[in-house]
Amino acid sequence: MTRIDWGSIIDMRLAMDSLPYILGGLGHTLWISLVSMGMGLLIGLPLAIGRRSRFIMPRLVSRMYISFMRGVPILVLLFMLYYGFPIIGIEFDALTAAILGFGLSSAAFIAEIIRAAIGSIDRGQNEAALSLGLSRSRILFGIIVPQASRVAIPPLSNVLLDLVKASSLAAMITVPEIFQRAKIIGGREFDYMTVYIVVACVYWGICVFISAIQDFLERRFSRYL
Repeated sequence: MTRIDWGSIIDMRLAMDSLPYILGGLGHTLWISLVSMGMGLLIGLPLAIGRRSRFIMPRLVSRMYISFMRGVPILVLLFMLYYGFPIIGIEFDALTAAILGFGLSSAAFIAEIIRAAIGSIDRGQNEAALSLGLSRSRILFGIIVPQASRVAIPPLSNVLLDLVKASSLAAMITVPEIFQRAKIIGGREFDYMTVYIVVACVYWGICVFISAIQDFLERRFSRYL
């Protein structure tokens, strides 16, 4: 039976020495993920409402945006924003391009999540509220959205987890987040395996923390069930 030489897979000394430098990019990773998520929510909610509109133009615009953003790989979008837009006179720094790319892309997925969550609420509540003379905006944000939030929390958390992991693609446009820093150490020490194991554990730790927040929010919003 062949024995695995664990020392050739991971160098614990290098792992411990490189961890502080890799964590130096944690701020960029979290900033990209959280700001992109906020941007996605701000754009996604109007898109979801547009998809459910009685009027054809909001529905058409929302459908086209969602279809395009769901169909274009995020890496292509990042390259368009960072390398392509300067050709037409619009230039973004790497961090801004990453946030815009992830935010615009995630908005399409968030819109569909919100639309489905709103659609899961009994339509009788909407009709009852209208009969009481409440405005449509008050019904939406005062009655429907609080209940739909509980339904939307798990899939929205998945979007945030995907953003955290996908933020590693920002390294392709030179953002110094944790994966980019791991690549630098791997190239310098000629030991990519060790630093990639370290960075994998860092991403895992972030996702475990986000999952804990998801569990808390699910319990918090369960009162609307």
